[in-house]
Amino acid sequence: MHTLSQLRSGELAGISHLKLSENLTSFPLEILTLADSLEILDLSYNALSSLPDELVQLSKLKIIFASQNKFEHLPEVLGQLPNLEMVGFKSNQITQVAEASLPAQLRWLILTDNLIETLPNSLGERPRLQKLALAGNQLTHLPQTLAQAHHLELVRISANKLTECPEQLLNLPKLAWIAFAGNPFSAVKNNSETQVEVKSVPQISSVSYTLEKVLGQGASGVISKAHWNTPQSQFPDDIAVKVFKGEVTSDGYPQDELQACLQVGKHPNLVESLAQVNEDNYLALIMSLIPESYQNLGLPPCFNSCTRDTFPQGFSLSIVLIKNIVSQMQDVFAHLHKNQVCHGDLYAHNTLFDVQGNIIFGDFGAATSYQILTPAQQEKVQNIEHRALNHFIDDLLSVCAEEDKTSATFNALKQLIA
Repeated sequence: MHTLSQLRSGELAGISHLKLSENLTSFPLEILTLADSLEILDLSYNALSSLPDELVQLSKLKIIFASQNKFEHLPEVLGQLPNLEMVGFKSNQITQVAEASLPAQLRWLILTDNLIETLPNSLGERPRLQKLALAGNQLTHLPQTLAQAHHLELVRISANKLTECPEQLLNLPKLAWIAFAGNPFSAVKNNSETQVEVKSVPQISSVSYTLEKVLGQGASGVISKAHWNTPQSQFPDDIAVKVFKGEVTSDGYPQDELQACLQVGKHPNLVESLAQVNEDNYLALIMSLIPESYQNLGLPPCFNSCTRDTFPQGFSLSIVLIKNIVSQMQDVFAHLHKNQVCHGDLYAHNTLFDVQGNIIFGDFGAATSYQILTPAQQEKVQNIEHRALNHFIDDLLSVCAEEDKTSATFNALKQLIA
């Protein structure tokens, strides 16, 4: 985090990444003095409602964040920045996105949690577009031009007002991760509309347990270790509790995540759901505690990789472990789609593994029950997620031990995803 005083004193001259959060109500023109070097500008958590036309002077700018501000429209000046490829205006009050506001090099657009009802046709005319986050808006339809977005790989359109399944997305050749729960077109109105049995877990009170240390957190909630306040006969002693955040996340509604978890039911490689808490302003899922011997298989995508997982420097896996992990994930994939649930976030960073290569897969924040779709649409959703599975395998092969890259197993897995 930087300060205005540092900027004005010249202390920040030549920096490429600037982050200012000082309850700003107007854009500090001193930022323009960084035009020769600035590539990332983060103005999140301020009170801004506009950007000046002079922003075009930041010709090297690649990324801009302005989440948690007071913008009511996406500034048109953004469309004039020649190198801008990532735009993040999450949690504003944006109602309008003008044709001219989308930069020509746009690769990653985040407009989650706004008030947008329509999007411009120019969105589908941005050939580099890979990642599109639109959850938590008022969208009733999507531009038909998105059928041209042939490089689009990840889409979040959950928690909107879409009345029809956006076929223009389902036919995209590279789409691999999609979340569309919480829309009228995906809502199951009654049990007669589906042959899939939705499992259930007991509802308990939040006073039944006490949270301990935080184990992890994501877009939809915080997971903590917990202990029972009184002895339990129907549940194991070692538990974790996921407390969901707010009404809408970057992936959709917490209630849809909970529903998807219950619909999937039990599988040896999935985090086991034990019980739920559904109280006023408090939604939580009680799960079996994962043994400490498990660790994250991967790291989330970075700015450069955009949609693909990353791994710690020097990290590698033997081809034996990779084959074991892939086999289990293929079984998880089959189980998910047998229960007509699209995970939407099939990634190594949502997977835990131990030294034997046993995996536990979780994080259903982007999961969607798709049984209400037509058979043809369901097949397309499965094909989309199968691309994610192929990317998962390919990412693991990218960290395969060098001596195993000539093995028959390595070549067979490469052929599998070819």
